[in-house]
Amino acid sequence: MKNETLIFGETNAANINMLSTVLLEIVWNVDPEIFNFSLFGREISIRWYGLLFATGFIVGQYILGRIFKIEGKTERDLEILSFYVVIATVIGARLGHCLFYDPEYYLSNPIEILKVWEGGLASHGATIGILTALYLYARKRPDQSFLWVVDRIVIVVALGGMLIRLGNLMNSEIIGSPTEAPWAFVFLRANIADPTTPRHPSQLYEAAFCLFLFVLLLRIYSQHKKKTPEGLLFGLFMVLLFTFRFFVEFLKENQVAFEEGLVLNMGQILSIPAVLAGLYILYLAKKNTEKKQLNA
Repeated sequence: MKNETLIFGETNAANINMLSTVLLEIVWNVDPEIFNFSLFGREISIRWYGLLFATGFIVGQYILGRIFKIEGKTERDLEILSFYVVIATVIGARLGHCLFYDPEYYLSNPIEILKVWEGGLASHGATIGILTALYLYARKRPDQSFLWVVDRIVIVVALGGMLIRLGNLMNSEIIGSPTEAPWAFVFLRANIADPTTPRHPSQLYEAAFCLFLFVLLLRIYSQHKKKTPEGLLFGLFMVLLFTFRFFVEFLKENQVAFEEGLVLNMGQILSIPAVLAGLYILYLAKKNTEKKQLNA
């Protein structure tokens, strides 16, 4: 069969020789850095991950602004909520990575926790951080219950999740396990022993699912708006996202060495309570809806 490769990014002669046996796979060799420049004698790097991460917040702010306007909430509330979510996402995701995946190292070197620019963010940690921040936000606003707020936030979180996974793709990180599938990616820049092995593009799997989840949640909200049962969107988000996360982990490489000896990796272990919590929230949403219908 004729060799066919689709190449993204620069590939030198040595890499071309290494790829001579690759059939029908996509060669991913994209530079994670868009460009860099010097400012006051310091080199500044603009990376795809950072751009996509920021885009998620900007677009999310716009969508939340539309929702708050529809439901008669103030711009001031939106600004405060957005501030809570941004801070909670970064802190939660960073602490999640440090404490879930390598606690011994980071507790011994706590200053390393602050080095967010070196990479290392965990979606489960971001989830915990955001939920904590939303609880603190809702406590001071009797017209916005915790479930009301989180139902609307998960719409934009799903969209943000898609953009973050695309950022992971640009970084050639969180890669999939080896596969012979015709859509396999060869991650030449991945930090692994054999970067020429075709692998599942697990980042794209998760990005596509997050896009589906965003469209689903937005459609449900658009149909019901203020009448959306409290907890419905949040419960669906938790159950669907983390069920998918549990199964997609079977197609991904473990992120840290200690996971090699586990039946389930850390991502799967953390997904189980998230799914159970989501099912409980859906149960509460159903009970509350039935109660309102009886009292109507």
